Amino acid sequence: MQAPPRITVEVPVLGVGSGQADYESLGSFVQSLRRPQGLHLTLLHLGILDDLAHDIEDWTKGVTPAGNASRATVRWLRSLPELEGFGATSDRLIVLGGGRISGLEVQVPQRVHDYQVSLVQGLRTMLDALLVDNVDDFILGSPALGFRYPHWVPHVAVGRPPLRERGPWKIPPVAVACGPSRIRNSQFLPPAD
Repeated sequence: MQAPPRITVEVPVLGVGSGQADYESLGSFVQSLRRPQGLHLTLLHLGILDDLAHDIEDWTKGVTPAGNASRATVRWLRSLPELEGFGATSDRLIVLGGGRISGLEVQVPQRVHDYQVSLVQGLRTMLDALLVDNVDDFILGSPALGFRYPHWVPHVAVGRPPLRERGPWKIPPVAVACGPSRIRNSQFLPPAD
């Protein structure tokens, strides 16, 4: 049985550097370099929709049923404005995910930071409307959301770090071309109503 898909708001990475060789050169810094197709920069991670809806139901002690939370989340996601594609840069690899992931730390334009802040604010507004009290505590405590840190670090996961090394590692600067924002796995979202 296949696990339910995770829902994120992200931008696809259209290219790293000036060509395939620039991306493949990252293989000297990481193990199991990911294929360039499918690389993305996550703006907001929501996790598995049903898990998030049940987290909300549990937090509100049943005042907000999971079904209502799920429908409200889908409506909010479908109403999000699209962030236009943008160019970014990276000159450093960092370790993420408790040491399991190596990623390009990406310097993004201010408008991307502003968009990401608006996503978090929109999430907070939606949760407040769903009668979640102590919204910030919920966001940091929800297993579905999986927020480990309150600060967003723009990054693109590219592989696994070398064994027993924590980084960060300086790399030759590379351009990172990103497409417009999208909802990952949106095809699996149920109808909002």
